[in-house]
Amino acid sequence: MVCMKLAFVIFKYFPYGGAQRDMMRIARACLARGHEVHVYTQRWEAPPPDAGLALHLLPGRGWFNHARYRDFIRQVHADLHARGIDFVIGFNRMPGLDAYFAADPCFMERARQRRNPFHRLSGRFRFFAECERAVFDASSGCEILLLSPREKAFFQRWYATPDARFHLVPPPLSADRMPEIDRNAARVGVRAEFGFKPDDRLLLMVGSGFRTKGLDRAILGLAALPPQLQAHTRLLAVGQDNPRPFIRLAAKLGLAERVRICAGRDDIPRLMHAADLLVHPARSELAGHVLIEAMAAGLPVLASDVCGYAFHVAQAGAGELVASPFDQHRFNQQLEHMLTSDAYPDWRACGQRYARTLAAANDGDAEAVLLENLARRKRGNA
Repeated sequence: MVCMKLAFVIFKYFPYGGAQRDMMRIARACLARGHEVHVYTQRWEAPPPDAGLALHLLPGRGWFNHARYRDFIRQVHADLHARGIDFVIGFNRMPGLDAYFAADPCFMERARQRRNPFHRLSGRFRFFAECERAVFDASSGCEILLLSPREKAFFQRWYATPDARFHLVPPPLSADRMPEIDRNAARVGVRAEFGFKPDDRLLLMVGSGFRTKGLDRAILGLAALPPQLQAHTRLLAVGQDNPRPFIRLAAKLGLAERVRICAGRDDIPRLMHAADLLVHPARSELAGHVLIEAMAAGLPVLASDVCGYAFHVAQAGAGELVASPFDQHRFNQQLEHMLTSDAYPDWRACGQRYARTLAAANDGDAEAVLLENLARRKRGNA
């Protein structure tokens, strides 16, 4: 196998973001396969990267975010050319990519459907629209790693992107996300850590961007539980975001002692083994890898059906989905049902069985193999 120079480009890196985790996983897999790996970013909010992985910090200049992004892209292109990079993989949309990891929904679809027309006059809109077109336009040569088939139709509606450029990758599930954990020990330890009672039911939410992930919806659902059930139910939310609005909401509803919010952490599988239910009533979620990890941990799932990976929950029989358009009352009813249902052992067993099939399809290396093949094809066509 010929060693190639691969570049991974992302605007910001922090350890608990979904796209950031995917980027690092794929970069490590490419490194392990003998390739030279370079990472380009404006900000690196984490410990130094792995040995052998070349990090290039290029802070963009400008008054606004989109101006800084534009300057960052200019700097990246200049450095890529100087280093003779063979293949460029982007985790944000931008010109000049050989491949794009589609971790975000279609910008144009959301902008046209959800924003007032004056938004489309802004410099920010023009910048992100140009970046998306550079990736998905029918005349572009950029290959697209697609996480969920539902978003493909939106991209093709706006850009007529050829089918051949989309590569659907199965959800990754590596061994480190499926550790052997003593469930009883995890339940006792986690409840003690957060000041919960040993017999409390524990709802778990995981994900950065609390409003997008629906933390307010989860808090309202907890508030709507029957008093006897609510008294023995707690909610733990883990992720990178400002917790203050949600702490205020919990206090307003009399739930200050029943809701805990903490920053991202590395022991998510342990938390999942300790919890009774994963709640993920997201407003938007291109994939939702946390749903897969919950199934692997034997944790039943209650998620909104807008999540790209929601269909895996349904196929597995590992929980329930909240139908669109989202209705808070219906979510409240489903939450109460799942906390009191006799189907809990079946949800747990079905999720774990299904997760094993996913792990066999992609143990974390599938994207690296695909990128390697695409890079080799590009080199052969050069």
